[in-house]
Amino acid sequence: MTSAWARYWTLDPEIDFLNHGSFGACPIEVLEVQAELRARLEREPVRFMVRELEAAFDAVRAALGPFVGAEPEDLVFVPNATTGVNTVLRSLELHAGDEVVATDHAYAACRNALDDMARRAGAQVVIAGVPFPLQSASQVTASVMACVTPRTRLALLDHVTSPTGLVMPLDEIVTELAGCGVDTLVDGAHAPGMLPVDLHALGATYYTANCHKWICAPKGAAFLWVRPDRQSSIRPLVVSHGATSTRTDRSRYRLEFDWIGTDDPTAILAVPAALRVMGAMTPGGWADVRARNRALVLEARRILCAALGIAAPAPEDMIGSLAALPLPPGRSSAHPSPIWTEPLQKELFDRFHIEVPVYVWPASPHRLVRVSAQLYNSIPQYERLAGALSSLLA
Repeated sequence: MTSAWARYWTLDPEIDFLNHGSFGACPIEVLEVQAELRARLEREPVRFMVRELEAAFDAVRAALGPFVGAEPEDLVFVPNATTGVNTVLRSLELHAGDEVVATDHAYAACRNALDDMARRAGAQVVIAGVPFPLQSASQVTASVMACVTPRTRLALLDHVTSPTGLVMPLDEIVTELAGCGVDTLVDGAHAPGMLPVDLHALGATYYTANCHKWICAPKGAAFLWVRPDRQSSIRPLVVSHGATSTRTDRSRYRLEFDWIGTDDPTAILAVPAALRVMGAMTPGGWADVRARNRALVLEARRILCAALGIAAPAPEDMIGSLAALPLPPGRSSAHPSPIWTEPLQKELFDRFHIEVPVYVWPASPHRLVRVSAQLYNSIPQYERLAGALSSLLA
């Protein structure tokens, strides 16, 4: 049984979809807004792309800026947070002997980008080992800061970790790193819509995040925020017309990022609709959406811990709308990556119609199962998962 909110999505009612965290899921009303935007584009492509798109992007900035605590002009758009991380890394100038820090909870794609950038520059990636299970957020801060040396130039930090679902103590880490003269690039893929985000207060150097996950915009909507004093050095991955623009009415930063060639911009243009639609689903608005989802995932975690006979692997104050739990050893895929299906994940789907990620995380001796909580989910779905796991792991 899904929740009463499930009718607002097109999700298959025969599947217990407990994996909102991977790609999100877009409400019907937002998809309808995107469809109308696409129809407008195709009715007169030149008018839409040449005469209207720039102002439409500005309208998205105006809606998104207050939601993430940013000045609208400091936001530019990218298709996903991985692109945002790559954009910043490709723009930085590192030298042989420089060091960059990340944790072993970093999203694999972004870790790959960091490794590639360091290899090209002759720099070194230093990995902060963060235990999981863990007892407190202070362990994260201590692990990161123990890796900082006079050669450290940048730290790549997750706001919410993908493999373990942990909300990192960013305020504390960013402040301590800034005191050491270390820039911070935050992969906030999961944060907007799951957590309150205030980029001005956070004070990171660079921040990128998806809108298609917890904001529930269509796929292909994400943003990059760059602190104003660093915007002149950040270039899009695709160099296009903005690189030689002589306009003075807009920043070079926006001129370059707002046009990188012909693409379908409708996912980005539907972000204000997603903010409006999701914020109207509960009487208390977005704060209520976040609180409901967090309460739901904490209860789901309790149910699963009881079924697995384990203690919660992280304190409640480090949980947003994701929760990962260690599983006993078992058969493992030949491809130890979240994008490849583990045998247990396939069995859960094929036999029980449950969509939930099960994966090998290289930093742990255990496989992990990670559950998400969105308004369309319900307690009976997690109870069915608990029963299925108990059956398959017996």
